[in-house]
Amino acid sequence: MPMSSLSFNQAVIEEFRARGGRVGGPFEGGDLLLLTTVGERSGREHTVPLGFVRADGLLLVVASAAGAPEHPQWYRNLLARPLVRVELGTEVLDATAVPAEGDRRERLFEAVVRSAPGYGDYQRHTARLLPVVVLERPGGEAGAGAGAGAGAGADAAAREVASLADKLLEVHNWLRAQLRQLRAETEAHLAGGAGRAPALGLQIRQHCLAFCQGLTVHHTGEDRGVFPALARSHPELRGVLEQLAEEHRTVTRLKDELVALVSGLDLAEPEPFRAALARTADELEAHLAHEERELLPALAGIPFPPPGR
Repeated sequence: MPMSSLSFNQAVIEEFRARGGRVGGPFEGGDLLLLTTVGERSGREHTVPLGFVRADGLLLVVASAAGAPEHPQWYRNLLARPLVRVELGTEVLDATAVPAEGDRRERLFEAVVRSAPGYGDYQRHTARLLPVVVLERPGGEAGAGAGAGAGAGADAAAREVASLADKLLEVHNWLRAQLRQLRAETEAHLAGGAGRAPALGLQIRQHCLAFCQGLTVHHTGEDRGVFPALARSHPELRGVLEQLAEEHRTVTRLKDELVALVSGLDLAEPEPFRAALARTADELEAHLAHEERELLPALAGIPFPPPGR
C-alpha cells in the first residue's frame, strides 16, 4: 500500500529530528526545515517539512504545493496566525511569517529560482501566484532595534534571561519591537499619498496579527499561571494582580481595535488614522510599562527557567 502524504511527512519529520536536520530519500542533500503553524480553525499545531532558500540575508519558503491550483494548508494557517516555529538543523526558533508583496515578491522569487530552479517549473504549471514567505527571526529583519524600547524594558534585549523578571522584559521588548515596526510600516504606507500602492498591506497586516497573537499568548500565560502563583507567594500583590488582570480585558479590546484599524488602512484618511493608531499604541505601551513597574521587583527573585527544567 503506498504511503500517504501525511505518513511520508511524519517519517521525514522524525528522521529530521533524529539526525539533527539531515534526511535521506528525495530530500537528501537539500536545504530543509520544519515549519510549525497553528491551524486557522482547529488551533492545533501542524508541522511540515519544507525546502528553504536564503536570499538577501532572508530565510524564505515558497507555498508551491508542487504547482497545485490551491495554496497549501500551512500557508493558510500562517495568514491567520503569523507566529510560527522553525527547526533548522538542531536549532529551534520562533519567527513571524510575512509573505512578500509586489516588486519585493518578484525580486525574491527570482532569487529563489536562481537557487532552486524547480520553483520556476511549479509556477509555470499553475495560474496561482506562488507566495514567497519571509520567516523573520527575532533580532533579524523584524527584530532590528528591539533593544531600543521605551520604559523599563529598554535594555532587555541585552540581558541574559536568568529570572522571571528577565523573561517578562524579553517578552515585552519583543512586543514593543513589533508595535514600533507596525507603526513605522503604516507611516511609510500613508506617506505614499492618494496614489500609494498597497505594497505593504499584507506585511502590515501580518505584523499586526503577530503583535496581537504574541500579546494574547503572553497574557494567557500570566492569567493562568504567573498571576495565580504570584498571588500565593506574594499575597501583598493580590490587589495589583487583580488590577492587571482587569487591564488585560481592556487590552483585548485595544487589540480588536488595532486589527480593525489596520484592516481599513487602504481606505483610511491619513491624519485620523495616525491619531487613532497613536492613541491605541500609547495605551498598549502604558499597560506594558505599568506591568513592569508593579511586577519586576517580585519576579526578580524567581529563577527562569524553573529549577529542574
